[in-house]
Amino acid sequence: MKRKCEIMTLMVGYDDSPASRAALALAADRSRLIKAKLLIVHSMQTGSEVTLKDIKSVAASLHEKEDFIKEQGICCEAHLLTRGQEPGEDIVEFAKEHSVDEIIIGIKKQSRLEKLLLGSTAQFVILHATCPVTTTKSFDSRSTSAQSGQAPAA
Repeated sequence: MKRKCEIMTLMVGYDDSPASRAALALAADRSRLIKAKLLIVHSMQTGSEVTLKDIKSVAASLHEKEDFIKEQGICCEAHLLTRGQEPGEDIVEFAKEHSVDEIIIGIKKQSRLEKLLLGSTAQFVILHATCPVTTTKSFDSRSTSAQSGQAPAA
């Protein structure tokens, strides 16, 4: 089912974690309600440990999600970013480049040590994005429906 994309563009940061599946479900719901274009973005840091097989696997998974969202009548594009940047930087830069109106990202609880050593992608996006950022955590019903390929509850 094709439909014309409207004025707004929403973007979801997606890494196939339970929190990002919840964010994708929320973004799909919002996109459907306001007839917005949805960009599904996965930032993959490249390096010597990342193989072409890894990149192809992530790209295939991302496009499965894109096809599923499109089947719901939502205008959607999937983008795999391999620019070598930290995910937070990549998401913020991509949002600027594509004039995104809102970013939706999943969050998970981290210990203080994890935040110190690993940083927080969500925190970086919240502090540096030039558009509103909505965060969500994983909820059993949302993450289960997104995992199983079922449409999120409207």
